[in-house]
Amino acid sequence: MDLTTFWFILIAVLWIGYLVLEGFDFGVGMLMALLARDDKERRVLLNTIGPVWDGNEVWLIVAGGATFAAFPEWYATMFSGFYIPLLLILLALIVRIIGIEFRSKRPEPAWKLRCDIAIVFGSVVPALVWGVALANIVRGVPIDADKEYVGGLLGLFNPYGLLGGLVTLTVFLVHGAFFVGLKTTGPIRERAIAMGLRVGVLAAFLTTLFVGWTAMRDDTLQVWVVGAGVLIAFVLGLAAANAGRDGWAFVGTAVAIGLLVVMLFAALFPDVMVSSLDPAWSLTTDNASSTPYTLKIMSWVAVAFTPIVVGYQSWSYWVFRRRIGVQHIPG
Repeated sequence: MDLTTFWFILIAVLWIGYLVLEGFDFGVGMLMALLARDDKERRVLLNTIGPVWDGNEVWLIVAGGATFAAFPEWYATMFSGFYIPLLLILLALIVRIIGIEFRSKRPEPAWKLRCDIAIVFGSVVPALVWGVALANIVRGVPIDADKEYVGGLLGLFNPYGLLGGLVTLTVFLVHGAFFVGLKTTGPIRERAIAMGLRVGVLAAFLTTLFVGWTAMRDDTLQVWVVGAGVLIAFVLGLAAANAGRDGWAFVGTAVAIGLLVVMLFAALFPDVMVSSLDPAWSLTTDNASSTPYTLKIMSWVAVAFTPIVVGYQSWSYWVFRRRIGVQHIPG
């Protein structure tokens, strides 16, 4: 395996880590408006992600940094062409952070309501727009012979892109609901599982459409096989939730999200951004990569530090593994 392929795979792994972990954060944020019935229940929801949500965002920073260092042409074209959507995601994440961090700073209900709205907004927007962006990277966008994006913002909101956004939005909501089911006790847990199952039916339908559309566009065996794995994992997650197996339900949606990213990257390879104007103008792992020496140095750094990051984050999840309920919320 050459270094460009290695780094393409590693970037895919980083996106898997980000979307699986941040995916349930977004889901819990959206559930603030759909599941919680009073302030104590909203505090329970926030406490389920409180110790880990900021650590989950590290995966995005590392994925962006790895793309910049390993494939600078990919980074430049993607961030210039998707400037407005990525800016919208960044602003939404900032608003969400403010809502989470400052919600407890004042006791007035109006203040908490504004923070709750910020959390919901900062969860819905990235959950939707990430799906739109990833779908468009696979579908292809207008890139000219100079590797520059020459399209407009509205062109990104095509049927395939919008379907990708709806898939991530609904799947993250189900993923978050099953995480709440895994981390809480009492009525809030029961309502979370029930909501996850209801939304899961819609998410399964949308995911089936998206997987089928992607597989027919690419028409390769690996995409068909991985796409089938996405659907099987998601359905098994729903079945586990229905059977009261909270842990396996969460594993099912996590595996489905991970395989969905694998499917998109498999459909993309060896390209990193597809040109809808001329396939010869597409960015590939070869023409968009850094020098071999740069990739070699980066590879040693990745081998040394990735296990440390994964180990530390796994430890933090283990420390905060216990379930919580409204009885644990003072006041």
